[in-house]
Amino acid sequence: MRIPRDIGGEELVKILKKYGYQITRQTGSHIRLTTDVKGEHHITIPKHKFLRVGTISNILTDIANHLERNKEKLINDLFGEKKIDF
Repeated sequence: MRIPRDIGGEELVKILKKYGYQITRQTGSHIRLTTDVKGEHHITIPKHKFLRVGTISNILTDIANHLERNKEKLINDLFGEKKIDF
């Protein structure tokens, strides 16, 4: 699975709630998230309309390392194909 090219900062924040990340503060155009899953961990997400792929990749690498998970599995879990109901 590839990292999405059309995801914004606010959308990524919503997606990361799945892993217990919550907004702890916002300064300007950056949102600080914190989780207590597997110990306390902080990440900062730029509040941009679209995030660069490298930025998303670095954020996901940091999260995967903290959660001791494979990055590819994390990406599939977060952005896996959505089921469409007809």
